[in-house]
Amino acid sequence: MSRDSDAQLPGGEALPGTLPEPLRAELIAFRRDLHMHPELGNQEFRTTAAIKARLEKAGLAPRVLDTGTGLICDVGSRSGDPRPMLALRADIDALPIPDTKAGVPYRSTVPDRAHACGHDIHTTSVLGAGLVLAELDRQGLLPRPVRLIFQPAEEVLPGGAPDTIASGALEGVGRIIGVHCDPKVDVGRIGLRVGAITSACDRLEVSLDGPGGHTARPHLTTDLVTAASKVATEVPALLARRVDARAGLAVTWGRLEAGHACNVIPQHAELSGTVRCLDLAAWREAPDLVHAAIDEVAGMHGAKTVINYVRGVPPVVNDAAVIDLLAGAMTARRGAYAIEDTEQSLGGEDFSWYLEHVPGAMARLGVRTPGDTARLDLHRGDFDADEEAITVGVELFTASALLDGCSA
Repeated sequence: MSRDSDAQLPGGEALPGTLPEPLRAELIAFRRDLHMHPELGNQEFRTTAAIKARLEKAGLAPRVLDTGTGLICDVGSRSGDPRPMLALRADIDALPIPDTKAGVPYRSTVPDRAHACGHDIHTTSVLGAGLVLAELDRQGLLPRPVRLIFQPAEEVLPGGAPDTIASGALEGVGRIIGVHCDPKVDVGRIGLRVGAITSACDRLEVSLDGPGGHTARPHLTTDLVTAASKVATEVPALLARRVDARAGLAVTWGRLEAGHACNVIPQHAELSGTVRCLDLAAWREAPDLVHAAIDEVAGMHGAKTVINYVRGVPPVVNDAAVIDLLAGAMTARRGAYAIEDTEQSLGGEDFSWYLEHVPGAMARLGVRTPGDTARLDLHRGDFDADEEAITVGVELFTASALLDGCSA
């Protein structure tokens, strides 16, 4: 593995910012504490207090967000430096599922709550980077101030990012980076991709209504069961012919309910599902397209519709220049072999809201122990991460901040 001894700044100087072993051990303990005490979105009071206390211990001045959880903290002084900062973002909330891991001392102590998406790894990596960068700043080695963003409520649509932005998180920021744990990538490696890396994700709820009637005489009423089934099958197919296939616009239903008796045509039916899209322009058009397709199909069967289209998050579209920054940072720390191409995901991520304001990029952070064949996935109660990923995250964030700070 490439370390600071052979990592270099553009001018050839050695790249500082080694993670000291005592701090590495402290960060693992910090992550385990978070893992044992997971908190849901907008309820992360203990998590926020723990982050705040550690940053203040390092002589920094974090500010809790207006929403009451989450915080931002600048490392280095902006006085006399008009250049925009690089922001490092972490999400701090957990999921409402039980922790089913066995044989680990840091299993969740909160019933039906778990850090099953790796946000504790994200948080600890940004915290560690902030502490390392603060020490570099005291030594006069931090070329440009950096902002740390610890964001609440990523798992709650439309995410905590809009409130975080409204609290001033992006004021003075020119670019933003983040990571997301990937259990399909070995620890020590990251996955990068230019363009869309995650999908937009919206929620769709549809109600169909008609007079109802006897199943012996469907021709005298509106057959809502047939209408609902046609909406379920034909709307996705219709949209596939009205949007460029490269946009990846997909409607997938998760619930369909209609009727209570075998010989009664119901008066009411409901469907709910998600709308996902990999293209930003198509996502912006999606509500109108989906409304029109549902009305068209339902109207053929005489059903009246009520459509509730709930905006979730846009796709995360990685900026090419920021991907170059991340690639340069990882190469400087561990060598180019530690970088791999990553596939697009149809999962949603509210990091995308920041990219509506400033360019940025998200990397996949490998958390799989090499040789592990367990095939753990995100949002599962047995999810865990190789804690060496914290060191990798700190290295990536600190090197990115140093390389960005030395750019024009």
